[in-house]
Amino acid sequence: MFKIHLNKRLMLYCCIGVGLLTTTVPNYAITDPDSDSVYDYLSSLSLEELGEVEVTLSDVFDIFDAVVAVKEVSVATGTNQSTARAPAVTSVITASDIEAIGATDLDEVLETVPGLHVSRRDFGYAPIYSFRGIYTQNNPQALVLINGIPMTGLFFGNRSHVWGGMPINSIARIEIVRGPGSAVFGADAFAGVINIITKTKNDIDGTEIGARVGSFDTYDAYLLHGDQWKGFDVAFSMEYHDTQGHGEIIEEDIQTSYDKMFGTHASLAPSAVNVQQRNFDARLDISRENWRLRTAYQGRHNQGTGLGEGSALNPNRLTEDRLHADLTYHNRKFTENWDVTTQLSFFNNESGAPVESWVLPPGAFGGAYPRGLFYSASFSERHTYLNLSGFYSGFKKHTIRLGTGYHYGDFYEVKELGNSGINPSTGLPLPPGSQVVDFTDTPYASMPEKARQNWHFFLQDAWAFAPNWELTTGIRYDEYSDFGSTTNPRIALVWQMTPDLFSKLLYGRAFRAPSFRELYLNNAAVPLPNPNLEPETIDTLELAIDYSVRKNLHLALNLFAYEWRDAVRFLPEPTDPNILSVQNAGKQTGQGFEVETRWLVNKNFSVLANYAYQHAVDENDKNSGFAPHQTGYLRTDWLVYPNWYLNTQLNWIADRKRAFGDPRTALDDYTTVNLTLRRKEIREGHWNFAMGVRNLFDIDSREPSVGPGQDGIITIPHDLPLAGRNYFMELRYRF
Repeated sequence: MFKIHLNKRLMLYCCIGVGLLTTTVPNYAITDPDSDSVYDYLSSLSLEELGEVEVTLSDVFDIFDAVVAVKEVSVATGTNQSTARAPAVTSVITASDIEAIGATDLDEVLETVPGLHVSRRDFGYAPIYSFRGIYTQNNPQALVLINGIPMTGLFFGNRSHVWGGMPINSIARIEIVRGPGSAVFGADAFAGVINIITKTKNDIDGTEIGARVGSFDTYDAYLLHGDQWKGFDVAFSMEYHDTQGHGEIIEEDIQTSYDKMFGTHASLAPSAVNVQQRNFDARLDISRENWRLRTAYQGRHNQGTGLGEGSALNPNRLTEDRLHADLTYHNRKFTENWDVTTQLSFFNNESGAPVESWVLPPGAFGGAYPRGLFYSASFSERHTYLNLSGFYSGFKKHTIRLGTGYHYGDFYEVKELGNSGINPSTGLPLPPGSQVVDFTDTPYASMPEKARQNWHFFLQDAWAFAPNWELTTGIRYDEYSDFGSTTNPRIALVWQMTPDLFSKLLYGRAFRAPSFRELYLNNAAVPLPNPNLEPETIDTLELAIDYSVRKNLHLALNLFAYEWRDAVRFLPEPTDPNILSVQNAGKQTGQGFEVETRWLVNKNFSVLANYAYQHAVDENDKNSGFAPHQTGYLRTDWLVYPNWYLNTQLNWIADRKRAFGDPRTALDDYTTVNLTLRRKEIREGHWNFAMGVRNLFDIDSREPSVGPGQDGIITIPHDLPLAGRNYFMELRYRF
């Protein structure tokens, strides 16, 4: 039985907010727009329709050549809906928003979303997308999609630690759901869903090139092209990124602790964290009538390991090559009442590491490993998806969506090398300081080659049972070849209280599939696997209010509470407390709220702001730690002079507790300020120039490292530093 306890203060805030909103909203009649001009069109709209129109400073003053458009989201149900009506708590970030804030990577964009904080982990400095206090090192609880296709790997159950970021020039929009999405997307749509939609021919409509230079020896270049060719709509993009990384200093690592134990000086600390990158992305989108073919390549080379898998500074480099392809047939008028979509997609991922990849540096363990402790693993996996879905509108006041799909994931090649463990040739332990040996395809390999199959079926009904009321119910059943089945329901009640005021009461259940690392990895350096592991589950209850106060002022309030069960924990074995194993033994309950507003102050100035609060405790009723309890974001957009535009952003991260058992003091709060100055319409609109500064006041901002392990050692005592003050300049040209 699912129980959620909202504290009394939260409920009081909610009641006061509803009361204020409902007592101050007048009623307006609806008129139909019939003017071709933007201004005439806007003036002809009722406030109900204006509630669905996102009018930004750039729209009104054409700073970014945007058009006034309904702000829609498809990630909540699979069909386009306004964010106010969508049966989920959603955010949509457009290409205009991305350009306005001067973002250079996906992570910068996501940090603007209330309730979502981008943290870091030590291995690879990979991003952790923490929704509403749900925080784990490998972060499989956040589902990332590109054009609706999961980027989830089998080994970690996440985007991989060689994710390497996502460039932003080919992005048309990003749709984010805060909360569960398994009833629509299945596995891992647990804490939140991030769906990245790439640009089509209509989004690009011509040719654009650009280049950027910045601090830390950072260089970027890109090309976008969208046109028609022999009756086909064609879009093509290429993006290149190369950087040495911010090079912030790690004062101590795990080898520092070992040096103190053995009286050695093997650690490379204090030294710069290893976060260099070299990325190349290419995408092709071809469509005609009801058909669309998309292909993509993402190369991640010369990727720094952050602090490495062993939490010790090292010079290692990682690589990853990803191929994507999908063929989609979508016919909105398949029959009179059917809107049908069929999609076949393919995703292949190959990751690699050097043969002599340090886990610990030369001289480790009192000099027992004079050349270092090595372990190198390379993985290859492929995924094939086949999905069929359709909307049926033949019933009065009902829109039915149903679908089925199949996924085959093949972890088809694993290569392992190292200089510790069991020698495959002799069956005896390798002595310290041995040469690197190959464990591949031997009984002593820690990760077997495995495959997973998944079949699913879902059904959803949107029922407009009364004027201004809509009830959406849905359920999805998933059957897995390795851990069994799971069923996940959702219920959403949306009430249009007035033409400008929407309220939503939402319930959903989601699951997270066990990763291959948790099920099968048998390595003395990590907890024992558990082939009987169950999926993690979460139940979430939400209340959301969306209010267009005036045509230039929008407010939103979201309250949530959740219960996360069967969370994976590393716990001592009953037969031997010195050995850890993977177990479904954890639990987390959380609650909080998010407030956001967007205000067009006058014809030259707009403000966007949000604040989020969350409180979460574990199975021992102790603070869950790591994630900030409070976050705040402020963005201002100022038309300083015709065609000159200044964007200011302020990010506030506060109230981060340590997890239970970590003796360190809580992390300091931090506030960073970013500025971007942009000049457009240079020489008849062909040129676009921008310059920006990040972390203007050079604040020492840090993300949490993990606490003491079973041996009592804190691997990175002083946490993970983020970039200090840095600058960039960019130039774009549009043909």
